[in-house]
Amino acid sequence: MPAIVTRVTHSCVLLDFDGRQVLTDPWFSEKPGYRRGEPLAFTPVDLPRLTAVVASHDHYDHFDLNAFAAYPHKDVPFIVKTGMGVKARKAGFTNVIESDPWDGVTVDGLRVTATPARHGVPENTYVIQGADTTVFFGADTLRIPDLDEIATRFPAIDLALLPVNGLAIRPAFNRRVVMTAEQAAELCGVLRPAIAVPIHYAFTAGRWGDRLFLSYNGTPDRFARAVPRFAPDTAVHVLAPGEPLLTS
Repeated sequence: MPAIVTRVTHSCVLLDFDGRQVLTDPWFSEKPGYRRGEPLAFTPVDLPRLTAVVASHDHYDHFDLNAFAAYPHKDVPFIVKTGMGVKARKAGFTNVIESDPWDGVTVDGLRVTATPARHGVPENTYVIQGADTTVFFGADTLRIPDLDEIATRFPAIDLALLPVNGLAIRPAFNRRVVMTAEQAAELCGVLRPAIAVPIHYAFTAGRWGDRLFLSYNGTPDRFARAVPRFAPDTAVHVLAPGEPLLTS
């Protein structure tokens, strides 16, 4: 059975593989400098019993343990980048699996493989495979050549969740730390997913944070317009938080 994907917010996505559900990059609460810019579809206590959680890196908007500690099932397999396990265990999670690119683990019939990323801090992206669906989760990585290896190892990707806002750090001479919408579209041309869903685009640091520290130029619409140039057979779906999509 095809998977169902539901955006929670930002890069936090709920994937349902025929009743086995995986949450990516939990982010459920805001603080100064970290504003969603869009609604939140669920709270931690609204979530179903999860089969696994994957977290790409230790930034607040991807690893919000302050709020996610309210999730009641602390024995959920929690797959994180190497070095993040201490924080996850401190938040009460008891089944934490640290990983680096090309490490894989099987959880209740789902195969989760860490894949390369670059963001200025240690980070993974992930490929998650069910019986009938393969998903690439791009977290908020830059477009790096190492991502091309994913297409070799996983030649039949059904769904790609790709960051598109092109986030750059103003005080660091506008150093980019997230791929742009056009780069995400070009990556579609390499991965050739049947479906692409943009993520990581509504985030804001607040009025002053955006003026002084961060800049962004990518939108879902720019991504959707660019994809046909690189991957004409890939269908783009822009999902509002809480809107489910069957990946058939």
